[in-house]
Amino acid sequence: MKQRLGLNASNSSLAPSANPPAAPPPVVKKPTGRKSGGQPGHPGHQRLRLPAARVQHVIALVPSHCEACHAPLPQQPSPADPEPVWHQFAELPKVSAVVTEFQGHARTCPGCGHVTRESIPAAIRAQAFGPRRAAVLSYLSGTHYASQRGLEDAAAVVFGVPLSLGSVTALQEQMSQALAPAHQEIAAEVRPAPVKNVDETGWKQAGEKRWLWAAVTTTAALFVIHLRRGVVGLKALLGEAVQGLIGSDRWSAYQAIPVERRQVCWAHLRRDFQAMIDRGGAAKAIGEDLLFHADMLFSMWYQVRDGTRRRRWLRRQIEGWLRAEVQRLLERGVACDCVKTAGVCAEILKLEPALWTFARHEGVEPTNNAAERALRPAVLKRKRSFGCQSAAGCRFVERLLSVTQTLRLRQRCVLDYLVEALVAHRHDLPAPKLPVAL
Repeated sequence: MKQRLGLNASNSSLAPSANPPAAPPPVVKKPTGRKSGGQPGHPGHQRLRLPAARVQHVIALVPSHCEACHAPLPQQPSPADPEPVWHQFAELPKVSAVVTEFQGHARTCPGCGHVTRESIPAAIRAQAFGPRRAAVLSYLSGTHYASQRGLEDAAAVVFGVPLSLGSVTALQEQMSQALAPAHQEIAAEVRPAPVKNVDETGWKQAGEKRWLWAAVTTTAALFVIHLRRGVVGLKALLGEAVQGLIGSDRWSAYQAIPVERRQVCWAHLRRDFQAMIDRGGAAKAIGEDLLFHADMLFSMWYQVRDGTRRRRWLRRQIEGWLRAEVQRLLERGVACDCVKTAGVCAEILKLEPALWTFARHEGVEPTNNAAERALRPAVLKRKRSFGCQSAAGCRFVERLLSVTQTLRLRQRCVLDYLVEALVAHRHDLPAPKLPVAL
């Protein structure tokens, strides 16, 4: 229990937001003595000039007289004149939804007195909100983590058309159905992918525990909400026969994957090593040595990632000395007097081949950061909305997160696709295919 009191984000999987008050900050930066902001010599970041098609008004400021001799100047440019300088000013118009009212009129026959009423077609009465408005609300929910009441407020304040919570839910259910084919398309791409990172985090359905699973490749992200955190949940995400190389932490569910097809996250291992140091005693020296070698590994990996070194060079370094040193330290840890440290070292030794998969295979990284980054928006959404209230709400979340995260990985416009998918669904047309990466 005393050891658990010392847990924080630096020595366990505890989130930084859950750190106790006395915990050290997750990132400690030494002051450099320089002023904040851009430093001398750094590459400039200028405001981009929008193309002519995006400019509605052009105001030409032309000099009328020469500032040297005061002679009149022509209005039209000559071939010798330089290009004009420019300054663009952008402003939003007042946003107000365009409301169309359909009226079914009635007329009384002057001959027999019968009243004939023209009915509003069922196809028109089926929808009260246009696809772009519904897509914008889904975009705010999936990309900016707005809650249901936040969407209700945005509909009234931003668009000028009040919307009930029931209508928000109905629109989300419609969007969920529209995105079901895209979710299947993403699953068909991610599951057989040769390399992917996998992670999971807690979720809620009507207050009951669920798990949000994520699998991420370089161009797609698949999310699935499942009742279980074990192997059943993993297979719901990746299929019955898990394919490819998997980057993950040391959670027991991943033991279903052969160790030679796994990459254990070294960022998690660093926290394990820091925990050994914090426990003190016989474990401290072992933890310090392991942490030193982990930092050496990351130093070499950054050179490979930045292109200054090749992965072949990294493999030689690992096989030449680093792997043997780490294994020797782990074996020392197994034999030490600290029961907790001995147990952790024994568990890591069982996965020893999975510590070095990234050195042998292109596309594999030593950390599980890709999956953790993909889950971060979902965690923020969960903190704001406390999960979902129904299974249908869970399906909406997993489909929306899958589509929005995939399109962002591909550097494609999320809102345009949401509009196209909803229009196709409302008109019983084939769902649009997800655009490929730029």
